[in-house]
Amino acid sequence: MERWVVAMKKADFYGIGEKYHISPILARLIRNRDIIGDEDIDFYLNGTIADLYDGMLMRDMDRAVEILSEKIRDEKPIRVIGDYDIDGVNATYILQEGLSGLGADVDTDIPDRIRDGYGLNKMLIDRAIDDGIDTIITCDNGIAAAEEIEYGKKNGLTIIVTDHHEVPYVEMNGEKEYLLPQADAVVDPHRADCGYPFKGLCGAGVAYKLVEALYNVMQKDPEDMDYLMENVAIATVGDVMDLVGENRIFVKQGLEMLKRTQNQGLKALIECTGIDAQRLNTYHIGFVLGPCINAGGRLDTAKRALELLNVRTRRDAVMLAEDLKALNDSRKEMTERGVAEAVHQIETTSLKEDRVLVVYLPDCHESIAGIIAGRIKERYYRPVFVLTKADEGVKGSGRSIESYDMFAQMCRCRELFTKFGGHKLAAGLSLEEGNVQRFRETINALCDLTEQDMQMKVSIDMQLPFPYVTEQLIGELELLEPFGKGNQKPLFAEKNLRVISPRIIGKNRNVLKCRLEDADGNQMEAVYFGDVEDCLKAMEEKPVMSFTYHPSVNEYMGRRSLQVTIVNYQ
Repeated sequence: MERWVVAMKKADFYGIGEKYHISPILARLIRNRDIIGDEDIDFYLNGTIADLYDGMLMRDMDRAVEILSEKIRDEKPIRVIGDYDIDGVNATYILQEGLSGLGADVDTDIPDRIRDGYGLNKMLIDRAIDDGIDTIITCDNGIAAAEEIEYGKKNGLTIIVTDHHEVPYVEMNGEKEYLLPQADAVVDPHRADCGYPFKGLCGAGVAYKLVEALYNVMQKDPEDMDYLMENVAIATVGDVMDLVGENRIFVKQGLEMLKRTQNQGLKALIECTGIDAQRLNTYHIGFVLGPCINAGGRLDTAKRALELLNVRTRRDAVMLAEDLKALNDSRKEMTERGVAEAVHQIETTSLKEDRVLVVYLPDCHESIAGIIAGRIKERYYRPVFVLTKADEGVKGSGRSIESYDMFAQMCRCRELFTKFGGHKLAAGLSLEEGNVQRFRETINALCDLTEQDMQMKVSIDMQLPFPYVTEQLIGELELLEPFGKGNQKPLFAEKNLRVISPRIIGKNRNVLKCRLEDADGNQMEAVYFGDVEDCLKAMEEKPVMSFTYHPSVNEYMGRRSLQVTIVNYQ
């Protein structure tokens, strides 16, 4: 069951509207996103690159920049070690481009998901030592690699960590003791002693800040690196960061750059996935481009995606883009099989009674465990761990719901894992096969989720009668873009609507179309893209219903008409 909640936040909507030349409806939507006070409203509506914070405000940024400028002057070989996902690949590219733009002797390495596992490990460090590397910079990893960093330091390496993950800690008598790695510099806005005003950057965002600071210190124009904002945008959306504060500016700006990108690889990927570049938005990054970039690290090697970003000729770009798209298509098929198997397991065993679902799919490819966990979480609205058999023991990924802090709960049974990490809503882990059942029992015994916590909460911005849905309003909603996590697309609701002639259309029979009529006889065309069979059945049983919706303008053969896209129905 869903729990519909209408936001009832108060403010002087007419006053705000007049001050910023927006409608009271838009003023209310901004208030619903907790944007309060003149400074924040202005930043939200009109923020530009000029409003971004100075990266030097990050703890250890001065040390990182000082070390790197010296290494570049002394022509010491530097290696960037990233991660195999979309954030890690883009962060690696940003550091590589930025450093080579300053004349550094720089190369890159990205761990292999299956062979090396996540983050910095001893094998990667040995490889760097064998290759005569002087300095390692990590990006999107490293904060949890205290042992590996100590090993690298003992072997004479200089190591700089840039990361955006939470700092691991142990609790002693209710006090948190943070376990910072002993690197030469640790740049991570989540450090307790870091005064940087915005904590929500992705790994690529932190990498970008480092490059910018380095350019300033080495007296090069940081604007030369502006084009890398498109990579920050891709990583921010792809790594599902909150689109608030600086992230919103990075994504807004990066999307504009992506529409006319000079990057051959990205251009080819946009073309081969059939995206209209002029209409490119966060949806295309999250659901079309992003999965292709991630597919390399999942099923082959993330170095393929990095190669795509680095490619110089059009011919190579097209070939690489098509490879990644094909890899992603096979990833989709594997995912569908895995989801079906997980659902079968839950429905036919005692798993169904658990509040935290721990599903063991030994034959599933470990790289798609997280995607499957996400899909199962959406279906059952509970925290989910999907475990798979690995070369050594069992590996898994978790995805959580709003009211369950997954990383904190895992810290409470850390002795079961050989390795784990993550944050509130997602995590990764390794454990012995013999501990799978114990993990399921322990994590459930620790769980204190209530029935209400496990009801999907539908957050509605406001009840909006049909006469208010105009082209002008729909145009105005664009001021709130880009939409994504932390800045959701406005969701409106209306009740007591009569459903007229509902029918399923489309060659794949995956769209439901109908007209909706309110008590005063105002009608609106409507479409629905969810489980269309279920929706049609509900409509036929009860022709007067409540709906949540997004309004839009439908353009068809030169004709523009208003329509609503149904999101939920009751």
